[in-house]
Amino acid sequence: MKRTRSDSITSAVRASQNAARGDLPPPSYVKLRECDLVFWGAIVRARAYDTWTDVDLAKAANLARCQADIERISAELNNEGDTVRNERGTQIVNPKHSLLETLTRREIALSRAIHVHAEATVGKSEDAAKVLAAEKNARKVQQDTGDDLIPRLYAV
Repeated sequence: MKRTRSDSITSAVRASQNAARGDLPPPSYVKLRECDLVFWGAIVRARAYDTWTDVDLAKAANLARCQADIERISAELNNEGDTVRNERGTQIVNPKHSLLETLTRREIALSRAIHVHAEATVGKSEDAAKVLAAEKNARKVQQDTGDDLIPRLYAV
């Protein structure tokens, strides 16, 4: 099947219809916890509504759970500290660091598998670098001139 050009009227209409549908719900056979839902929404909004397959949605659910777990483990590490005492009283590296590393690697793999990683969503790094350079230049102009026109436009 031939794809519609992204700059066509048909694509614009489809994009408006998809946006009006809201976030994709998880498949009925996938169970997400309440803490996963904020990540679920961010993940499914990273791609066009009608590009998701059931297999991708199942992987997206795993990614949402993974991201929620990363936040939970990170909060626990902040409270417990980087080191803990083992049963012999010896200071050791908190084992949750290993779990956090595993979850982070899983998150990266899942992001790539469902094509919601940075290059897929914002473009190649050299393009992002050009956008960042323009933004830095605009900030410098604002600082040098005291002109806050740019921030006022974006604050609206």
